[in-house]
Amino acid sequence: MVEFSEQRLARLVGILRRRGIILPAFEIHGGSKGFYDFGPVGGRLHRRVNQHWVNHWLKKGNIVEISCPTVTPFQVLEASGHVGEFSDAMTTCNSCEEASRADIILEDFHPNPDSLPLDELQDLLESSQPPCPSCGESDWSRIELQNLMFNTSIGSGKSAKAGFLRPETAQGMFTSFPSIYRHFRERLPFGALQVGKGYRNEIAPRQGMIRLREFNMAELEYFIDPEAVISDDIEGWPHEVNLIADGKSEAKLTFSAALKQGIIRHATVADFMANTMSFLVEVGIDADMIRFRQHESDEMAHYAQDCWDAEIRGSYGWVECVGIAHRGCYDLEAHENATGQRLRAWRGFSEPRIEQIDGWTIEGAVAGPVFRGDAGSVKEALEKLPADVEFPLEVLVDGRTVNVLKEHVKRVQRTESISGEWYIPHVIEPAFGIDRIIWHVLDHAFDDTGKDGDEYSMLRFKPEVAPVDYCVLPLFEKDGMGELALKIHQRLCAESNLVSILDGSGSIGRRYARADEIGVPICITVDHQSVEDGTVTIRQRDDGSQTRVNISDLPI
Repeated sequence: MVEFSEQRLARLVGILRRRGIILPAFEIHGGSKGFYDFGPVGGRLHRRVNQHWVNHWLKKGNIVEISCPTVTPFQVLEASGHVGEFSDAMTTCNSCEEASRADIILEDFHPNPDSLPLDELQDLLESSQPPCPSCGESDWSRIELQNLMFNTSIGSGKSAKAGFLRPETAQGMFTSFPSIYRHFRERLPFGALQVGKGYRNEIAPRQGMIRLREFNMAELEYFIDPEAVISDDIEGWPHEVNLIADGKSEAKLTFSAALKQGIIRHATVADFMANTMSFLVEVGIDADMIRFRQHESDEMAHYAQDCWDAEIRGSYGWVECVGIAHRGCYDLEAHENATGQRLRAWRGFSEPRIEQIDGWTIEGAVAGPVFRGDAGSVKEALEKLPADVEFPLEVLVDGRTVNVLKEHVKRVQRTESISGEWYIPHVIEPAFGIDRIIWHVLDHAFDDTGKDGDEYSMLRFKPEVAPVDYCVLPLFEKDGMGELALKIHQRLCAESNLVSILDGSGSIGRRYARADEIGVPICITVDHQSVEDGTVTIRQRDDGSQTRVNISDLPI
C-alpha cells in the first residue's frame, strides 16, 4: 500500500517536471493557473491512456467513435441548460482580491457545502469566516454565481453569433443522434464516444492536474430503450468493490449483488461501473484505492435517475475521476423541444394496436403554397396536437415559430392499426476526467522506496500505457556499439505503436536510472559482444533482471 505524504508528492512533481512528463504551461511568461503541458514523455502517456480507453469501449461491438467541434453555438448550450445552470458560487477576498469557490473554502465547516442553496451558503460564509487561501485574511465579498463557460464569437462583425468553448463533449453526441441512429440501422442499444478537450473557466484551479481550465475528457453516451429488459448478470468485474450507497456507509459488494439488491438502479449503469473498474485497473490504478460513491438525493442532477462517481485515492485524498449517470431522456428531449427535430427511436409492438385518431393535419391545397418547404414539418407538428386546440396558433419548426391559421388545417378522425411508436431513448453516460486519471496513474506508479539503501525513484507503469517501450543503451559510443545501437533504435521506432529512446550519455547505471524514472519497462544494452555475435542484454525495469538475447528476437 502506498504511503502518501507531502515529501513523496514533492519528489514526484519534481520528476514530472524534470523528465518532461507534466509541465506548467506558458512558464517562461509567468504561467497561468489551470493550464498544463504534457511534455515529450507525458504526451505519449496521454495518447496511450486515451487510446486504451477508446479500445476498451469499442470492444462492446455496438459503440462508435465520433469527433465534434470544440466551439459550440449559444443555442446548443442554452437548450442543454448550461447557459442557465453551469455555474459555481464565487466569493472574492476583499484584502487580496483573489476569487475563490465558496463551497471549497467552506469544506471544513459543512459536510457538503456544494449542496446548499445560495442564501444558506452565504450565511455559512459569514458565520465561519474561513481564511483566504492566498493571503490568510477573512474578509469576503457576497457570494455570486459565476458561469464557468468560456465565451467566444462565431464569425466576425455584425453577423457574429455567440458561442462557447465546450464544457463537455456530450452535447455534440446528442445533436448527432439521428446520424448515429441511422448508422446502427435504427436498432438500440448503441453508443457513441468521444475523447477531446473541454474548457471550464474555473474560479480557483487547484491541486495541479485535479482542477484545470483546459482539460482532457472522454465521454460515452449509450442510448437505450427504457422499456427493454436487460440481464443483471454483470461480467466486467466479478470481484467485490467498495461502494458507498446514498445515505449509507461504505460496504464491499460485487456490482451484480448491488444491482440485485436495488442499490444500483439500472443494469446498464452497473455494467458500465464494472467496465470502468476494469479500465482503471488495466491502466495501472490500484484496485484497493478505488471506490464508487452514489450521489445523494440533494446533490443529484435534476435530470439524473442515478449517478455514481468513481473516486481514486492518491496524494490529494479521494478524488472523483469518473461519473456514471443515468441521464434519462433529458438531453434528447431538450434538443428536440428547442429545434422541433425528432430525436427519437422507433419501437415496434409485438401485436398491432387499434387506436382512435382524433386530431389535425394540414389542408394540403391551402397550406402547401403557404408553408412550401416547411409543409412536412408543420404537418408533423400538427399531428401531435390534441383535438381540442384552437386556431390560429404557433408551432415550432426547425427552431422557428410558424403561425398556423384555421384555413391551413383539417380535422382528422379515423381508426388506425398502430404497429409501433416513437419514443425518446434514455442515456447512460460514463464521463472520464482523463487528466485526473493520468495523474493517479503517475501517483500509483511512483515508487521511491530506494535501492540498496540509496535514494532511487521509478515509475512502474503497466506496459499498456508506458510512454516509452524500450531504451537502447550503447555501453560506449565507439567500436561499432554506437552505430549498432542507433540501428536497433531506428528499427524499433519504425514498428507500429512502439516507442524507443536512445541514450548514450553518462554511466550505464545512471542511464538505467533515467529510464526507470520515466517508466521504461525494458532497456536494451549494446556492448562489445553485441558487435561480435549479434546479442544484446535485456534488462527488466521492475526486478532489474538481465538476460542475453539475439537481436533477431527483438520485436523488429
